[in-house]
Formats: sequence, structure tokens, C-alpha cells
Amino acid sequence: MKIGKATAKYEAWLVRHLRLLEADLQLKHEQMRVAPFLFMRATYYRWAQTWAEVSGEAARAPRVLAVGDLHVENFGTWRDVEGRLIWGINDFDEAWRLPYTNDLIRLAASALLAKMDCEPKAGIEAILKGYTEAVEAGGLPFALAEHHVALRTMATARLHQPEAFWERLHALEDVKEKPPAGAIRAITRMMPERGFTWRMVHRVAGLGSLGRERYVAIAEWRGGSVAREAKALAPSACVWAENGKGTAPILYQEILDRSVRCRDPFVRLQKRWIVRRLAPDCSRIELSALPKERDELRLLHAMGWETANVHLGTIQPRVLRADLKKRPRAWLLEAARKMEKAVTADFEDYSTR
Repeated sequence: MKIGKATAKYEAWLVRHLRLLEADLQLKHEQMRVAPFLFMRATYYRWAQTWAEVSGEAARAPRVLAVGDLHVENFGTWRDVEGRLIWGINDFDEAWRLPYTNDLIRLAASALLAKMDCEPKAGIEAILKGYTEAVEAGGLPFALAEHHVALRTMATARLHQPEAFWERLHALEDVKEKPPAGAIRAITRMMPERGFTWRMVHRVAGLGSLGRERYVAIAEWRGGSVAREAKALAPSACVWAENGKGTAPILYQEILDRSVRCRDPFVRLQKRWIVRRLAPDCSRIELSALPKERDELRLLHAMGWETANVHLGTIQPRVLRADLKKRPRAWLLEAARKMEKAVTADFEDYSTR
């Protein structure tokens, strides 16, 4: 099946589960033609459809509750219940039970497609080393206040001017239609208190989820701004990839609850809406927001470790250890190269339509 047909079929399936916003969906289609990395981020449904066949032996592995749509820009920071700054995976929209190698191959392929400023072989070895070391340690979250100085420096570079974050949010236009009652209820439950008013605005963000309803409530509260976002969710694209129809539970909350993780207390699945706090230090980190002088090998090592933190919620370390041990030395690089080639071919096909 060609990428154009796959896209049409997936979106027809998706609209059975949620409402798509036509203007945002058109923007997504435009972004899919810009560069292979952006294309990859926007088309997890295609990855779910093709990765096992393309990856071959690398796709045969023990299953975990996996991120699914993992890539180098699916990481960010948040505050845990103690107010500590935590770094880790930011989005679990496509969580599904998959071979653990799916997340590693997709993360590695994304590093290649994003053309990170390190030697590709060394970068992918750093991902695998971080993952393997986390498995040996039983996992450990990234609390940035006391440890991980280099990672903290990279993650907090964007926080020097928080005013810019709030200026962008306050500049968004109010929604033209009343948001669904479910989104309003979900946001209300996650506000710091009841009885004060807020503006509801439309935010355009992400790529994989671009086109879905996304509402942000923003208000002035006790001397400063607060914001909560509700984003519509659907079952993982893996459900569509398996048979092109049907439905399944949304596993976002389960993967949050079971991972080795310092959770953000303001992220919660409420029926079909995922609600989160938005703030300068509670958001996804794009590579362009990182300082120009950065240790990308250390960053990729941390990404590999954090991937294991998620997987260890649903599998014993000994099972992962045994499977990793029997794999050829360059298995991840070889699989990532195959998927890099496949994604690039789909991008070229789609961008010339």
C-alpha cells in the first residue's frame, strides 16, 4: 500500500473515533512534505504498518507496554508532586503492547533522520548503552535538581525567558465554537481551584496529533498565569495497522502508572481527553530549543535510559537482559538504517504527490 492511500485510510479510521479539524489537518499534510524527520513524526500510523516487516529479525522480541511513537523530540520536563524538575518522555498517545525493540529502533531512526550532530554509529550505541544500563539498574527517573548536570543544562536552556512562553499562549485566539463538555469538565477538574474564570483558546502543536481537537484554558490566578490543555485521544494507530478497523482501549494512563517514573500530578486521562498543565518548565523540548553547545551522546544515552524506564513497568529486567545479550552487536544500527531508508522513501513519494 502506497503512503498516500495509507494516509487516507488511516484518517478515515481515525474520524470514527474523534473529530478532525480540517485546517489543522491540512497543516499537518503540508509539514509532512517539508523534511523526512517531520514526516516521520507525523506518520506513526505508517510506521506501525511497516516497521516489523522492514526490521525483520530485530522486530522479533519480548513485548512490553511501549511508547510506540517515540522519537528524539518526544522528551520534555515537568514538575513532580514534590515540585522537582523531572526530564523524560513527554507523550504516550500511541501507547500499545509491542516488541520492546519498536521504541529503540524508532528512537534510533529518528536520531538519524534528525541529523543530530554526532557520528551516527556512536549516537545509536549511546542509545543502546543507556537502555542496557537502565535495565541492569532496574530503572531510575531523571530528577534534575541534584543530578544530571549536563542534561539539566540542556533541558533548562529554554527556561531563561519564561515571559515568551506566556506571551505566546496569551496571544492565541479564543475558540470560535464552544468546546465539548467532556473537555471542559476534564480541564475544570485539573485547575488549581474552582470558581474562577478562564479563556479557552485553540493551540496548534505537535505533528502526530495535529488535526485533533486541542483546547487550552488560560487564566490569571493569584499573581500569575496558569494553563491547562485537553487533547482528544483515539486508540493507538497500531489497532488500525493490525486490521484497518476496530477499536481498543486507550493505554495512556496505564503506561504512566506502570513506568518507572516521577509522574506529573497534572497529567491525567479523563475518558477520551488527556489533560496536562502547560508552563515553561512543563512542556516538550524541540531540538532547536537546546543550546547550540550540547553533548548529544549524553542526551541520546539519557533517552535510551528513559525508554527502559517505561518498558520496565511491564516486563522483568531479566527477560530484557537475556534478549539483549543474544542480539548481534550492530543490530540497532542496522535496523535503524533500514527504517531510515523506508521513511525517506515514503517521504519522497508523499512530497511529490
